[in-house]
Amino acid sequence: MSYFVAPGSVVRRIWGTADTVLFIFAGAAAEFALNKAVDWLYFTGRLPADPLGRLFSTVDYARQIVFADQAGAERAIDAIAAIHGAVEARRGEAIPDWAYRDVLFLLIAYSMRAFEVLERPLTGPEREEIVAVFGRVGQRLGIPGLPNSYPAWQVARAEHLARNLAASRYTADLYRQYRKHLGGPRYALLRAVQGLVVPPGVGALLRLPPGAWIRPAVAFYRRTKRWPASQWAKSLLLPAAYRARIDALNTAPLLPASPAPAPPPPRRCPMH
Repeated sequence: MSYFVAPGSVVRRIWGTADTVLFIFAGAAAEFALNKAVDWLYFTGRLPADPLGRLFSTVDYARQIVFADQAGAERAIDAIAAIHGAVEARRGEAIPDWAYRDVLFLLIAYSMRAFEVLERPLTGPEREEIVAVFGRVGQRLGIPGLPNSYPAWQVARAEHLARNLAASRYTADLYRQYRKHLGGPRYALLRAVQGLVVPPGVGALLRLPPGAWIRPAVAFYRRTKRWPASQWAKSLLLPAAYRARIDALNTAPLLPASPAPAPPPPRRCPMH
């Protein structure tokens, strides 16, 4: 059977561990809030209404891609394209190409950063593999201008961070929603984790703490991660109502093989 991501890939290891996935989306939640195209995330009203639910929806799609066979992954990617295409049609304009690249870039960045914070340094080939996997996702979506190597991605990522992020009224509102849905203590923990994983410029724009107080807990996790009691992030970062969905992140989703979907048409209205 042909897989979109090889069974032994580091990408599967990253996206098959609940704590790592939660750290990825802690960082992504911070950077999303600063993106100059964040108004697109507000257009349907679903993100501010249920930020945790949207997190799990995004996780579900990402894990379908990572763990599915080739045809199933392509179907999941095409479903993402269709969703965004429908939003674009409702709004009557296209999401900018750079905004799509930003999303792929931050998934690459926080996949690497979360794994290295919680596990170990990545090797050069592992970094290239992460870039290649998400690059194939972007190619299927028809996103132009994607880097084809880790060094090229580093250059493009730095340019995007410098050009496409700014604090706005959407930033402030999204963080109010994070606090509302998480509660004070979990919100403080979220910001601490974000301060640990985001680039310095992102942390400065959001006035995040540097993450110093959480570093001892992360060091303890790395030493005791095989103990059941050490799986602390999934228990502390999100409310108990999400416990079953968090626990499910530690196992590969059961996805049946399926016929290959037709490729999406050439992209002008991005992602569809």
